[in-house]
Amino acid sequence: MKALKITGTAIAAIIVVLALLLVIGVPSGFLTSAIQDRVEQQTGYRLTIAGSTKVSVWPTLNVRLSGITLQDPKDRDPARRVTIGSLQADVTLSSLWSGHPHVTELVITKPVLYRQLLRERTLDGPARSTKPATEPEAVSIDRVKIVEGAIVASNVRDRVERRIEGINVDATIRADHVLRLAGTARTDSTPLKFGVDAALPAQPTARQVVPVEFTIDAPGLLRAPLAAKAEVRFNGPLIMINSLAGTIGDGAFNGWASVDVASKPLVKLDLDFQKLELASAQTGASAQPAQGWSDAPIDLTILNYVDAQARISAAQLGIGAAQFTPAGVEATLAAGVLKTSFSNLGTYGGQAGGEMIVDASSGAPTYAMHADLVGVRALPLLTSLAEFDKIDGRMQAKIAARSQGASLQAIMSNLSGTAFVIFQDGSIRGLNVAQMIRSLTASTLNGWQEQREQATDLTQMSASFKVERGQAVTTDFNMIGPLVRVTGAGTIDLGTKMMGFRVEPKLVMTTEGQGRTSDPVGFGIPVMIEGPWSQPRIYPEMQGILDNPDGAYAKLREMGKGLFGPNGGGLGGVLSALTGNSSGSGNNANGNSPLGGNIGQALGNLFKQPGRGGSRSIPAPGQSQSEPDASSQAPAATSQAPLPPQQSQAQNDQPQDSQAMNDVLRQLFNR
Repeated sequence: MKALKITGTAIAAIIVVLALLLVIGVPSGFLTSAIQDRVEQQTGYRLTIAGSTKVSVWPTLNVRLSGITLQDPKDRDPARRVTIGSLQADVTLSSLWSGHPHVTELVITKPVLYRQLLRERTLDGPARSTKPATEPEAVSIDRVKIVEGAIVASNVRDRVERRIEGINVDATIRADHVLRLAGTARTDSTPLKFGVDAALPAQPTARQVVPVEFTIDAPGLLRAPLAAKAEVRFNGPLIMINSLAGTIGDGAFNGWASVDVASKPLVKLDLDFQKLELASAQTGASAQPAQGWSDAPIDLTILNYVDAQARISAAQLGIGAAQFTPAGVEATLAAGVLKTSFSNLGTYGGQAGGEMIVDASSGAPTYAMHADLVGVRALPLLTSLAEFDKIDGRMQAKIAARSQGASLQAIMSNLSGTAFVIFQDGSIRGLNVAQMIRSLTASTLNGWQEQREQATDLTQMSASFKVERGQAVTTDFNMIGPLVRVTGAGTIDLGTKMMGFRVEPKLVMTTEGQGRTSDPVGFGIPVMIEGPWSQPRIYPEMQGILDNPDGAYAKLREMGKGLFGPNGGGLGGVLSALTGNSSGSGNNANGNSPLGGNIGQALGNLFKQPGRGGSRSIPAPGQSQSEPDASSQAPAATSQAPLPPQQSQAQNDQPQDSQAMNDVLRQLFNR
């Protein structure tokens, strides 16, 4: 404000000097020194005119100056100055003789206001006194145009520069001293449109109240235009905005604000909104889940050059797609540290509370937060915040996390802390977990087998995580549903979006659901979930089969229909092959079951392979281990001729590639 005031005084002084000198007929070449002396006398600032000075008197008096710089001669910092590409004024000839220069139009082309960014608040020296224009020298201006102006704020030591460019303003001053201003600007490719109507006092006095009405359209920040009115009072570098009231879209608001621009700006505000809709920040998050986090830089250095104290309340708050009803937020910003706290935040039918701290005072920003969520609907919250729409139900969570980094990729990779999450009385959308478990008996699964029309009812799903440098580890994953139970442990790599879990699935083989009297039947084999979390590979763990094949397939038989046909009859072919009992015991001996037919024969061959110690056949019921089945030995004895001693010894010493094992892997696990 101080720079703008001095610039205005300098322009008025230039016009007065031009008018007086032209009336008495001083050559235009002499105008430069006269203007410089007058400006320095009234403002204490040095005016340099590096370009030309042109004067024309027809059809109207027109004066044009170029290459203008206004700067404090005692200030060694070049960041504090005003430059103007050209200044052009149209003055009526009749007003010169009266001693009241009347400017019909003043065009300021490419003005640039340079402002220093300060990390600490300092006390400015005493303000330079400006000599007010006397009544005979008063200048009236009908219209002012600013073309392609800019504001440049920088800190040389930190190598930081911020720019507001493309400032185009058209201002008119009516006879009743009403200033009407309309303009546009842009910052970081974000457009801004604004308008101001202000009732200026006839005679400026200290601390005088100026009624103001204004509009702001900032699509990069607000979803709807802002229209408001207020009473503005200037007290030196302090701007006080009282009785502030207006609307943003269809929501009203009121409150007050103040800005102290003496050195490092200090902003204070207290606002209450009926409805506040903010555009979401562009964090560079991946639009596709399979893609990695963005490594685009997140620049928070601007937090070091402004201090703020804010209190904001809203009956309805929208941030991006997220909605909070009601909302209350308090924030302080000092020395580059932003602290934001929220309590009793209405969040999709539940409550949220917590605190977030962002420290941008050093080279690498650090982040810390803790949050508690109770009774929140998971689906709309996770969809709006993370575009994750797979889980619905009531959600409770306790999260304490910290991280650092200047990009989303770095933040997720450095994340550490703890989290406990529980979902109740909902569903997993697009997934049929029970069907997935049954499908594992036939082949490996690639991805989550998503189908929009399917879902898995969820009674409860919970897990606690310990996170260290992006590695989230849980040992107590637990999912309970009417027809399925899953327990397990694993790790999620938040930085690379990879996961590795070992789970124990169990199916409920009755439609009684939660009212059942029997325990669920376990799959009998641990299941591995590995790979990208958007498309993992899901398969039974081989070690689980080889460690206890009898127990594994006893569990498979208990699963009943859906795996081996009605009443598990298709298992007969498997048991027949394993025991050598050709009669079998099931009704599905022809191979209609997923484990009948060829795969049964393959399993039989696998466990009957001869070795150095004899047969590996599993005894049939009622048959002891020491009594081999003669029928199973006979074909081997009659169909294979004895080998020469040397050839036989060499063959026994070589590792054998079991065709039976290959058949099992191919038919059971699709590997």
